[in-house]
Amino acid sequence: MPEITIPTSLLPADGRFGSGPTKVRQEQLDHLMASREILGTSHRQAPVKDLVGRVRSGIADLFRLPEGYEVVLGNGGSTAFWDAAAFSLIERRSQNLVFGEFGQKFASAAAAPWLEQPDVRTAEPGTRSTASPVEGVDVYAWPQNETSTGVMAPVTRVHGDPGALTVIDATSAAGGVDVDAAESDVYYFAPQKNFASDGGLWLALLSPAAIERVERIAGGDRYIPEFLSLKNALDNSRLNQTLNTPALATLVLLEAQLDWMNGSGGLSFAAARTRESSSALYDWAESVDYASPFVADPADRSQVVVTIDFADAIDAKAISSALRANGVVDTEPYRKLGRNQLRVATYAGIDPADVRALIGSIEYVVDQLG
Repeated sequence: MPEITIPTSLLPADGRFGSGPTKVRQEQLDHLMASREILGTSHRQAPVKDLVGRVRSGIADLFRLPEGYEVVLGNGGSTAFWDAAAFSLIERRSQNLVFGEFGQKFASAAAAPWLEQPDVRTAEPGTRSTASPVEGVDVYAWPQNETSTGVMAPVTRVHGDPGALTVIDATSAAGGVDVDAAESDVYYFAPQKNFASDGGLWLALLSPAAIERVERIAGGDRYIPEFLSLKNALDNSRLNQTLNTPALATLVLLEAQLDWMNGSGGLSFAAARTRESSSALYDWAESVDYASPFVADPADRSQVVVTIDFADAIDAKAISSALRANGVVDTEPYRKLGRNQLRVATYAGIDPADVRALIGSIEYVVDQLG
């Protein structure tokens, strides 16, 4: 492949477009430096517990927390939460929607030997499946945004058996897509996407029904590892702490992003930014003859992770390589999808102006590739 130098005038001011971890704003790093006195201190003492309390309060404000809901957090990220849900949240059987890699991971965790086999509803990549009530199902679970494919699903409560819970994996959507938290019982996410922090932490909005379920299962005879006990996470969160030591830098970066979002207009502000950025990419892909949105149905297209297919004559790998050589990074497709495409994060912290510059850079590279 020939060496391609993109003119500086075309390049984004910030070339980070990864789907997670993603761009961290300079203001977050400044806040981290200003908070350095708490790094390396006890997470059981007031300064760190106050930090956790501010994060929980910021999350509650951002999501307009419904009456009786609680903000719970724990270590391990969304991967740990899937296993925790199998131990602490699913009573007998779940229904899992699978339309990408991460929905499949939760479905696999829900096939635990102490549970009935889940009702798994699978869709081809680029499309999505839908939930529907089934007798005996007590948890309905799906990703709000499938990071691997760029498919986004609505958050709407499933009215199944009495007491059935709606559980939403919001890792790459939370903080970038407006949502009515009351339409779910568990809305959980990790902070390395729209919140531009690091991984290794999960946060969840739990409804009163979900809290009752967690406490009831914990009070029964099911074996639950301490680290995967949502009851432990709930009890510790009420004390503004985690069961084991959290990464303090992660919490500080998250606090700064929450302050920025809430101070700028809340979730509607953040969602408007991601919608502007993603729309620019989709509109561009539909306007040229060598690219197209991977997700065919506009109603299913993500506003935070955009996947663009390229015609066979255009090598998307060559495009991403040229972009990377010029400091524009992490536009490669999801590794297991194996498509001739680019995947671009349009999270809240990514400037829409940089997305428009990215489009110009892609056009330049395509022209140079001939």
